[in-house]
Amino acid sequence: MPKSQERCQEIREETRSKILHNSMLYFAKNGFAGTKISDLAKHIGIGQGTLYIYFKSKEELFHEIFALANTRKEIESLKLLLRLPLSAKKKIRKLSGRIMTRFTEEDSFAAKVALNVQMMLEQKDFASAETTYQSELYQLTKRLIQQGQKEGSVVDGLPMKLADYYWGVVYLYALKKLFTTTYEMISEEDLSRVLLKDE
Repeated sequence: MPKSQERCQEIREETRSKILHNSMLYFAKNGFAGTKISDLAKHIGIGQGTLYIYFKSKEELFHEIFALANTRKEIESLKLLLRLPLSAKKKIRKLSGRIMTRFTEEDSFAAKVALNVQMMLEQKDFASAETTYQSELYQLTKRLIQQGQKEGSVVDGLPMKLADYYWGVVYLYALKKLFTTTYEMISEEDLSRVLLKDE
């Protein structure tokens, strides 16, 4: 019995989803330049021709993956968190909790983190030390750190460098999750301690 039109559409959507998900992990591990379509197709478990049915080029596929992986969700969440009438200490703990929850509940979160850092570093605008910290995510984290320093709950230091250190720890654990099978993930409390003073 032939497949219904609806079932054919479901299969197309499932295949496209599979390509995007597996490609995100592959690009995060290998980078754009280190990814060959033939190797990617083999990794996904489909023919190279099948991949080209869904995406015309490696660039088109990467562009769509990057759109899925962009930091808008984190930025909007951080903006909302900054507006809450809470101490910076509580906000930092909430932020750290969200990040660690996403690491455990979203299997693609580590790939998203890695891809965003790769893209940030590859952009022409981020080529020098003066422009590295223009990311909105870093700017918002800096504001949170400044609030905490005024309240006395965040460690001393340049707020932007502390923001870089915080997100650097997140990136490190994203890489560990992507590249290793045995590692000990830090806790929400461990991540918060990157910024918070000892009590």
